[in-house]
Amino acid sequence: MKLSALTDKRERGFLDGHFLIAMPGMFDSNFARSVVYVCAHSSAGAMGFVINQPQSITFTDVLLHLQLIRKNDAILLPDETRHFPIRSGGPVETGRGFVLHSDDYASDSSIPISDDISLTATLDVVRAISNGRGPRRATMMLGYAGWGAGQLEREIATNGWLNCPASEELIFDNNLDDKYERALALMGVTPAMLSRDAGHA
Repeated sequence: MKLSALTDKRERGFLDGHFLIAMPGMFDSNFARSVVYVCAHSSAGAMGFVINQPQSITFTDVLLHLQLIRKNDAILLPDETRHFPIRSGGPVETGRGFVLHSDDYASDSSIPISDDISLTATLDVVRAISNGRGPRRATMMLGYAGWGAGQLEREIATNGWLNCPASEELIFDNNLDDKYERALALMGVTPAMLSRDAGHA
């Protein structure tokens, strides 16, 4: 599914606002031990963001690349801005940035994902964050995960993913090391309980 599907009038899918948690038998190395927050799911496909993969690019790098600050001014940024979290959101359009954030910030380009979470993919939210006027909770994603029609359903049927309702706390939590285990714990599951074979968990 293309990101534009989020802005189109669309049917709501049963996985909207859910986590996908990769099973041990996940065949795609891009998603090994990943937790994906699903933003859109319909008969046309699905899209979302991996929330537990680090990104080596810093928010200062982003501001410099977008020419929103000068190099000499980078050192003057407050710690909160310099350490603003950035994640590898998925293998599609990895050079493009998206900000998942709490609903206390909104612009004309913001898209509500759930009652509490929105998505903004324009420079206005980056400027707001750099000026200390951004949302209360936010994370920048570089790239996203996308599936074509029926693809995600097939992956779930072949034991590629578990799914459960998403936790806002987990989406914005900056401790990535055990986020996979904590996502499984939402379902009362531990990694040791998982099987690589379809039909067993």
